[in-house]
Amino acid sequence: MEKILVIEDEAAINDLICMNLEIAGYEPVPFFDGEQFSRHLMENRDYDLALLDIMLPGKDGFELLEELKRYGIPVIYLTAKGDLPSKVKGLRSGAEDYIVKPFEMLELLVRVDKVLNRFRKDVQSEIRIRDVVINEQSRTVTKNGVEISLQPMEYNCLLTFWKYRNRVLTRDQMLNILWGVDFEGESRTVDVHVGNLRKKLDFGDVIKTVPRVGYRMEVL
Repeated sequence: MEKILVIEDEAAINDLICMNLEIAGYEPVPFFDGEQFSRHLMENRDYDLALLDIMLPGKDGFELLEELKRYGIPVIYLTAKGDLPSKVKGLRSGAEDYIVKPFEMLELLVRVDKVLNRFRKDVQSEIRIRDVVINEQSRTVTKNGVEISLQPMEYNCLLTFWKYRNRVLTRDQMLNILWGVDFEGESRTVDVHVGNLRKKLDFGDVIKTVPRVGYRMEVL
């Protein structure tokens, strides 16, 4: 399980981020003070990513970025400082991304996943959902040992459901994740891919419809 630092001094925001990271399958580690975290980092460096506020008590986010870079820990800034000079400074200093508050939690999770993919030490070779096995390295899917032919977008849709398992995804969110924010097609496109996945994988009770909202993959 990948460990993600959440360095944010507002307790409510910190708690919300940690809760959503945990639901998404990560291990969040919260900190509320820059100086306290700096002392911790001297002896504890086994982290995969840091979500870092800029305005912190003790050391600020710009100072902490340099320390995190020293140990090869990628950083996404989460900050209320939305002015252009701060953005430029943050990105030029070596942050992987810069997200201005307030933000959508799903957008944060998508960006977290993209950064982790670039730095991931070990790609999980196999994902098992009941009698279905997804192999990310070969991009193949088997059911009871028999390979199932999926179209590229069906495969991406399946992986998206897995990454955000047990969370409700709206059709628009799915479109943004799979096709990008500028996609102008019909949102019912998602329904077609979901229908195909349910039929091919016998996932009618795994990928569930949330009426008037979207879908949720239920995995215990």
